[in-house]
Amino acid sequence: MRLYSRTQVIGIACIAAAVAFTGAYLIRDADFGGAFRALTRQGQTSDKQAASLQASATGADIISSGSSNSGSTFTLKTNVPQEPLTVSESNTSYTQDETQNITVYQKANEAVVNITTEIVGINWFLEPVPQEGGSGSGSIIDTRGYIVTNSHVISDAVKIFVSLSDGSQYEGKVIGVDRENDIAVLKFDPPKNTLLKTIPFGESGGLKVGQKVLAIGNPFGLERTLTTGIVSALGRPIKTEAGTIIKDMIQTDTAINPGNSGGPLLDTQGRMIGINTMIYSTSGSNAGIGFAIPVNTAKRVVSELIQFGMVRRGSIDAELVQLNPAISNYARLSTDKGLLVSKVGPGSNAEKAGLKGGADAVRYGSGNSSSVIFLGGDVITSIAGVKVESLTDYYSALESKKPGETVEITVLRGKQQISLKITLAERTN
Repeated sequence: MRLYSRTQVIGIACIAAAVAFTGAYLIRDADFGGAFRALTRQGQTSDKQAASLQASATGADIISSGSSNSGSTFTLKTNVPQEPLTVSESNTSYTQDETQNITVYQKANEAVVNITTEIVGINWFLEPVPQEGGSGSGSIIDTRGYIVTNSHVISDAVKIFVSLSDGSQYEGKVIGVDRENDIAVLKFDPPKNTLLKTIPFGESGGLKVGQKVLAIGNPFGLERTLTTGIVSALGRPIKTEAGTIIKDMIQTDTAINPGNSGGPLLDTQGRMIGINTMIYSTSGSNAGIGFAIPVNTAKRVVSELIQFGMVRRGSIDAELVQLNPAISNYARLSTDKGLLVSKVGPGSNAEKAGLKGGADAVRYGSGNSSSVIFLGGDVITSIAGVKVESLTDYYSALESKKPGETVEITVLRGKQQISLKITLAERTN
């Protein structure tokens, strides 16, 4: 048997390790590059899918406004590993469920921020003075300092402060607000060479009732609190205090309390599947019924807020009046639900589609709140297959529609129902 000195053994081991590492790296690179080239070459993926695959390899999320006409996208810079979370069973002191909770929390908690605001109040001398405003949670979605939260968290704020997990605090600025979906995007400027933890966007389209979810937030100011639960129901249309309807809300029994608003609802991989927004409670505290905005809505809205500072939505360019029994009885209409077309502008998309306005001018209302409306026009009863009985229904039906899209509307003209196709204009307010 041949004997080797200690120096020779160390040298041989180093050479073997270098050869093994080089071989593994080349194999890995060849596999990924080959797979990417094969997908592109065989035409099995679109340009957007190819970009998504490439982005996932470099730590980026591509989010789209969802508009088939504009095709606008924004690439988020993230630092989240793309490999799925795996639950280690090496530590037998925790159950698999506990280990999963721990793993998700360790991955995501540093990307959850505490948001506090400063508002302007009036003192006894009727002078404006700064006052402490509300507080809530938010998620860092981009290493450049972009945060997604609820718009009601920053309502009436003149200053916004963002507190990170390490105790540091920065002043944030509003990038854009979408009150119809209660979503806001903020930004703060981290110091140079600071690597922010981020939370990746998941997918809410494939959620199932009974699926486990986790929430991280700052209830009652208790920072980065983790609670767990399940998806209790899907597709809930919830009316906000502002009177708008948020569609497809996720209902969960995960404990959500004041201060959780704007924080992430996560799946077991640590991906955001919703934004915790509101609770149903008679006491103001958690009663096991909470609601989160689905992340697919958030992705579409966030993309536009970052790019344009607003969400561009389509509308019917005509003057519409919500029907009620008084107007219906006076005009002798066969329905008191829907939107009366009062006026149609000359050359507008509505006129081109064949929508008819009224001709009989009447004054409706009393005092300073009165206005002139025109009777005798069409009554819109549905838009894109969605029943429309009020202005709230109208805005809800067009919430995800973009300028330039064509939708089918149903109108009542006299006693006859007519279907029209109209190209949407851009909403101006």
